[in-house]
Amino acid sequence: MTGPAVSFYDQHPGESSLRDEVLGGLARTPKAIPPKFFYDQRGSRLFDAICDLPEYYLTRVETGILQDCVRELAASIDSRCMLVELGSGASRKVRLLLSALKPTHYMGVDISKDFLLESSRRLARDYPWLDVHATCADFSSKLTLPESLPSVRKMAFFPGSSIGNFDPVQAGRFLKQIARMVGSGGYLLIGVDLKKDIDRLNAAYNDARGLTAAFNLNLLLRIRDELDSQIDPDGFEHLAFYNEAAGRIEMHLRSIKDQVVRIEDHRFRFEADETIHTENSYKYTVEEFAELGLSAGFNSDRVWTDAERLFSVHLMCVA
Repeated sequence: MTGPAVSFYDQHPGESSLRDEVLGGLARTPKAIPPKFFYDQRGSRLFDAICDLPEYYLTRVETGILQDCVRELAASIDSRCMLVELGSGASRKVRLLLSALKPTHYMGVDISKDFLLESSRRLARDYPWLDVHATCADFSSKLTLPESLPSVRKMAFFPGSSIGNFDPVQAGRFLKQIARMVGSGGYLLIGVDLKKDIDRLNAAYNDARGLTAAFNLNLLLRIRDELDSQIDPDGFEHLAFYNEAAGRIEMHLRSIKDQVVRIEDHRFRFEADETIHTENSYKYTVEEFAELGLSAGFNSDRVWTDAERLFSVHLMCVA
């Protein structure tokens, strides 16, 4: 039996992209692999579980902000629009927007194909009046939508403070891509984590259940399972900490011993305590992010925060 109708566009970068970026990243000094490769089906499910952890305030607080502001938001946005969710994942938060805004069209964009199809079909089933589209793509490197989409106003939705995975220069470039995608009069609704107490930041990325560690180490499982490789995931451990000078959480995979990793005919030597840098999560003040958006072509329309000012949600518009 077929599921609900979803218009699907496959722009997945494929295995060669994982291969090329792993080989290039391990040849660098220091070693680094981009966080987009966390999100295979297992990684996406782990991240979904992380979002429910007590230490991981980001999802809980952002959801509360959206619940508080969604009626005000709906009064500002024409319902005849396409809501484009970037990094759609399980598409939980977007349900608040779909119920309040009732857009005519929805587009989910994510790199994890199976997870994207699963969540998009659930939306199509639960919102039968909604025209549902899904694009499997690496939007961190190229953000384009299919030309055949309906010609309506677009609002991009980028929750979870995923913008923090880009350094500020990269974030500015990415915001410019979003501005081009939504076009003149288009909107961006974006979640941005705020600078705060260091202990609270460190706890959010070092949870007691070890789910964030498993999420980080899953990158090594992907390399072991998907590439021609010899790599022992048990030879590495999760490392995450707040770098106050840079204003970011850093995640690394730290080698617990001297070892050699083989990818095809390439060999990479690790000394004990040497790391693979897997993710940054930059934090901003409200004013810093508003300036970044302005430099990318967005005017700040509204900003909502929680009472403790842990997190912010920005509504921005292209002039």
